[in-house]
Amino acid sequence: MKAVAALAGIVLAVPAAAQTGGDIAGPSVPSQAQVADGTANGAPASGRTVVQPYIELGQVLAADLRSGDVLTYTTLAAGVDASIATARAQGQASYRYERRIGWGNDLADSDVHAGLARGIVSLTRGLSLEGGALATRVRSDIRGDAPGVLVGNVGNTSQLYSAYVGPSYTGQLGVATVNANYRLGYTKVEVPSIGGISPTLPRLDYFDDSWNHIATASIGVAPGMVATPGFTASGAYERETAGQLSGRYEGWYGRGDVLWPVSPYVALVGGVGYERIETSQRDALRGADGAPVLDGDGRFVTDPASPRRIAYRTDGVYYDVGVMWRPNRRTALEARVGERFGSISYTGSLRYQASRSMGVAVVVYDGVQTFGRQLRTGLASLPTSFIGARDVFGQGVNGCVFSTSGATPGGCLNDVFQSVQTASYRARGVDGIVTVQRGLATWGAGAGYANRRLFSPNVPGGVVLYGLEDESWYGQLFYARQLNAVSGVDLNAFINHYSSELAGADDVVSVGATASYYRNFGRLGTTASVGLYHFQVGDLDSALSAQALIAARYYF
Repeated sequence: MKAVAALAGIVLAVPAAAQTGGDIAGPSVPSQAQVADGTANGAPASGRTVVQPYIELGQVLAADLRSGDVLTYTTLAAGVDASIATARAQGQASYRYERRIGWGNDLADSDVHAGLARGIVSLTRGLSLEGGALATRVRSDIRGDAPGVLVGNVGNTSQLYSAYVGPSYTGQLGVATVNANYRLGYTKVEVPSIGGISPTLPRLDYFDDSWNHIATASIGVAPGMVATPGFTASGAYERETAGQLSGRYEGWYGRGDVLWPVSPYVALVGGVGYERIETSQRDALRGADGAPVLDGDGRFVTDPASPRRIAYRTDGVYYDVGVMWRPNRRTALEARVGERFGSISYTGSLRYQASRSMGVAVVVYDGVQTFGRQLRTGLASLPTSFIGARDVFGQGVNGCVFSTSGATPGGCLNDVFQSVQTASYRARGVDGIVTVQRGLATWGAGAGYANRRLFSPNVPGGVVLYGLEDESWYGQLFYARQLNAVSGVDLNAFINHYSSELAGADDVVSVGATASYYRNFGRLGTTASVGLYHFQVGDLDSALSAQALIAARYYF
């Protein structure tokens, strides 16, 4: 009976949105017990609060191994690393502002903001508040350069800021479990600073900003409480408004789920739902030559006389069936197949915690998305205790984020950051991540595949994207070892492959590796890093470069 109850708890603990197939899923809500004892998101209840502000001075050298050109610049940075782990709150934040000052005229001065924050706090019994924030450099256009290290004149990148916040509630109503949550998210992307895109390619729009809201609720009864199977009813409403071309997403959702145990560790699951989703935008203003009119930032100007154009719409019933397997408290597997969005849909998840310091997580997803909504969901899936980077080469959380906890091994943002997309799209793919801590060493690996089928109004003279697909494959390795109490090494390696059906697009491949050594002398910390990076666009455009860094950081 305990095993059956554990299976039931998987369904009843998930917010309503998460049971609609993953596309409107908010973060899973930790139980009140997890928040109370400090184990939410895998963080230990240590009762500690740590805040470490710092300033840093560094020197960077970047060499083009094909042309022989060498760039060098100085970095001035200020940042803070903070964490909290108490009986009522779990969280971590890392932020860094960097000013790059070029030597000579080959490199322009620039600013870089990079940071990640995740946290959850228990307000009252059953009620918690969760949030997250992100600042990073991201790849702008899937057809262009694919910078993997932010050193030198980095093309095809934009500065991004994103954040979300909202309350969650879990309680009992008789024999039923009640869940409810609300999330407010905001994303802002600046226009790319320099090139990285062939001037012969058709002009695409630049994402500006978006606000999104989602409210979900569910009520469920565990198996055996009123009948052999368990039942859950859920509903959600979501709306997003985008600044560019007055973009809009609106979705209404409702569904019922059944969980029927067939053994102490296996249950059959199934659900039927109704959804109404609509994405739309207005036309770009056209000049006398028929080309889109651009504003001062290079974005398309919205035509005030344009009617609202439908990019995507679905209105009807969908369903899925599957199996749930939980042989022990450390392993949970769920797989579903059904019909949704006019075709077969596959979703699923696997979570395995081999120990307190080793974990594996895999997710298969399928849903209609926008850039801002998918980023909010990805940010919410990251752990509240993560491993921060010490060198400036990455300077962006645009890959995988690793944790030292087996309960929450981490998450990858590669699927949303394969490029900044203004259009809505159907997102399908798989993500997997593993993290292991053994003594003084920690290592992690992440890999995945992402596919986007783009939606936009298919009107004469418009920017026609409808039905075209983008896709990417990615992998990342991370290794860190503490050599002694004051020193250690970090190693990173990555590979990315991008392809697109957009006009004039070629396949893009990027691969690279970085290594860092750090040593602390009291409040003074020093870092030395080297890196090697290569990317290729099609058969002609390619780059091979090496980087080196020395930096000194003073902690207050």
